[in-house]
Amino acid sequence: MQQVPAVLLLEDGTTFHGKSAGKIGTTAGEICFNTGMTGYQEIFTDPSYFGQLLVATNAHIGNYGTKDADAESNDIKIAGLICKNFTHQYSRKKADASIQDYFKGESLVGISDVDTRAIVKHIRNKGAMNAIISSETTDLKALKKQLKKVPNMDGLELASVVSTKETYTLGESTAKYKIAALDLGIKKSILENFAARDCYIKVFPAKTPFKELEAWKPDGYFLSNGPGDPAPMKYAVKTAKAILKKNKPLFGICLGHQILALAVDIPTYKMHHGHRGINHPVKNIITGKCEITSQNHGFGVNPEAIKANSDKVEITHMNLNDNTIEGIRVIGKNAFSVQYHPEASPGPHDSRYLFDFFIDLMEKEKQ
Repeated sequence: MQQVPAVLLLEDGTTFHGKSAGKIGTTAGEICFNTGMTGYQEIFTDPSYFGQLLVATNAHIGNYGTKDADAESNDIKIAGLICKNFTHQYSRKKADASIQDYFKGESLVGISDVDTRAIVKHIRNKGAMNAIISSETTDLKALKKQLKKVPNMDGLELASVVSTKETYTLGESTAKYKIAALDLGIKKSILENFAARDCYIKVFPAKTPFKELEAWKPDGYFLSNGPGDPAPMKYAVKTAKAILKKNKPLFGICLGHQILALAVDIPTYKMHHGHRGINHPVKNIITGKCEITSQNHGFGVNPEAIKANSDKVEITHMNLNDNTIEGIRVIGKNAFSVQYHPEASPGPHDSRYLFDFFIDLMEKEKQ
């Protein structure tokens, strides 16, 4: 694998020099880090990462290759990769390609052989910021000019960009339950979890009006995960409010969790550096049990606003690292949501019960 010099420039002027990974070129976005030790392809293809440069904290990326079946969407969604060791050779016999060939095929630019520990410590101290990677030029003055043109993630609406443009279905049409899913950047494994529970899912573009979802006569509604700032997504909040008014079963994950909160007038906020990894401890306040969760979000639900509106919203889950809100239930409605990803498999399947809970709500609705 031929590598050339590459540079990573953060918007505060911090610079790291390394080697090219993937396509030779230049890419930019908000820099963030993920603490997962496995599952890199699932991370690369998660639509929630759209517009972001990903720092992998695990030392080796690419050592088990890539496999088409592991993708969470139709293509790579991260804007670029930053890692320590970018491994062309791989050990998994069932792999379809090396990570280098995978990146080149997807035209993804990355940088390797940099001090990822130093980069992560810098982000944790300074907070999320934009950055630029280049393996075609190391002219910092020119790169600074390009970096200034990159939009800030705060206030950026991206869900409609990654959402499907046409409706599609998954599962058996004869299934017991019908779910209308609003695609804000949905992961394939979420749909697979619904289908495995005797559900027939119709996936709608992000800006689909509620009347069109309702016309399909679903038993329940789902608000998916996705990228960007939830605050500008007035269209999705309007849809969520309409679902709440009908009081049909409603389940939200990640961005969908934030949209549900906004629908009951609970504001969201930009986090200092977000939660991204497969080892985040969350406590279920209702049962008292803890879960090891997979997370990927840079925005959160305002805890003070929830506590001030305890007659509207009940907190169901809390993050044990920083006490941020990880789950809510709308009082008097068949609506709930979580900030983390119950479909993911960070070792255990601690959170899969949430899908079953949603099924139970739809079953009660049918009775």
